[in-house]
Amino acid sequence: MTYAVPSTGFAPAASPVEAAWRRHLAGLAGVAVVIVAAFWHDVMTLVHLWWTSTTFGHCLFIAPVLAWLVWARRGDLAKLTPVGWVPGLVIVACGGMGWLLGDAGGVALARQLGLVMMLQGSVVTLLGPNVARGLLFPLCYAVFLVPFGEGMEGPLQTVTVAMTMPMLHLFGVPAQVDGVLITIPNGYFEVAEACSGAKFVIAMIAYGTLVANVCFVSWSRRAVFMVVALIVPVIANGLRAFGTIYAAYLTSVERATGFDHIMYGWIFFGLVMAAVIAIGWRWFDRAPDAPVFDASTLQAVPRFRLDAWLAAALVLVSIAVFPAWSAAIANRAQVLPARIALPDVPGWHRVSMSVRAPWAPNYPGADHYLIGRYADANGDAVDLAIAVYGSQHEGKEIVSFGVGALREDDVWVRIENLPDLDGGSVIHVTAPGPVERLIATWYLVGDIVTHSGARQKLATLQAKLLGGPQRAVAVHVSAEVLPGRDARAAMTRFLAALGPIDAVADRAAGMPR
Repeated sequence: MTYAVPSTGFAPAASPVEAAWRRHLAGLAGVAVVIVAAFWHDVMTLVHLWWTSTTFGHCLFIAPVLAWLVWARRGDLAKLTPVGWVPGLVIVACGGMGWLLGDAGGVALARQLGLVMMLQGSVVTLLGPNVARGLLFPLCYAVFLVPFGEGMEGPLQTVTVAMTMPMLHLFGVPAQVDGVLITIPNGYFEVAEACSGAKFVIAMIAYGTLVANVCFVSWSRRAVFMVVALIVPVIANGLRAFGTIYAAYLTSVERATGFDHIMYGWIFFGLVMAAVIAIGWRWFDRAPDAPVFDASTLQAVPRFRLDAWLAAALVLVSIAVFPAWSAAIANRAQVLPARIALPDVPGWHRVSMSVRAPWAPNYPGADHYLIGRYADANGDAVDLAIAVYGSQHEGKEIVSFGVGALREDDVWVRIENLPDLDGGSVIHVTAPGPVERLIATWYLVGDIVTHSGARQKLATLQAKLLGGPQRAVAVHVSAEVLPGRDARAAMTRFLAALGPIDAVADRAAGMPR
């Protein structure tokens, strides 16, 4: 007699590989949530920058691109077995140390890169070397989540000016250039950082890297495509700048710049992207359905394996070290005097500040800040500004975006950098009027006097990690450029009477020498 066996309704048991994937992905998801929560401030800073910055708006698309890249590999990844892997903890530790150094030195880029590295290291630790090799490009491409490349703005400003001026002269425009200011008969244009083309070059690096990986197999073709992807936006930006100024010459500055902003934000970059793809299309050598990697070559059993949950625990323990270390050094601060005063300078006396075009450096986080004007018997006038910090931390930094001699969206515009003066960096700036002035800058951090923002960050890092004076002082000496007066000579005489910058800074911080 035959009996029918009723169905139990249970799904088939998962295979060992499927069970391993579920276990390791659960551990990875838990670790990622903890990392995001532990470094929430840095995560929100990144998101805010992506959302508000026109230079780094392309970063908003990196996370969806990463998800797509992983999804495209899902079939081949399923053929691999994830394992916990001890060497991945090295990447986690390097990322944590990078974050700590960035936190101590006040370098947001280092903190953000460290955060991304901790997440990358978690993937390698929780999934193992075979899966990491299968995900090699997405893992590396995650670096583009970090906003970088602002250092390109200065050189690209110079390149844009160098391209624009010959074209203007070729078309008969009587243009003159002073640093980054281009003057035509009916107005003048500043080739500002935002107009340097840096935002397009930065975005093109991310875009070109993606296309080079997805559409090419040959490394030589990838390299050529990347060169094209970098050159085309630079040339296009030079043409855009020329077109804007030429249109202003033929019509008006207002009409030309209004149209330029529309073109620059909405249309121009799309056209450049299309041009780059059109140039490279003929040489694409990867078939759309070609496998991204060969899973059969990634079947070796790795050494230094870990259980998934132990790997997750070790990642979390490794990560916890660095915020704790940061908290231990965060409370170091210099005791400052309750009030500070500008110094008496032999041969110079205090006078009222200029009313032609007031200038003052921007130090919103300073514990003490003073600015005053001095004049000598020759009638020359020099401004002295001092900002003192007892300690530095996120949001209270002596060197940061919009902090220093010029503030964000300032009426003062940098024309050019000039030779150093008595160890201080000198910039030539202008404001509507026009009014021009020279500004010299020094920083004292720890035992180091420097005019370099990067050197100041290193000195801050050294003082925080190794001890020493925690105070940081910024000193600016500035003079207006007036007919018949030598502003640089007046500043030189003032500095000679003022004395060593480190002594001036230390007296302001209550540390007389």
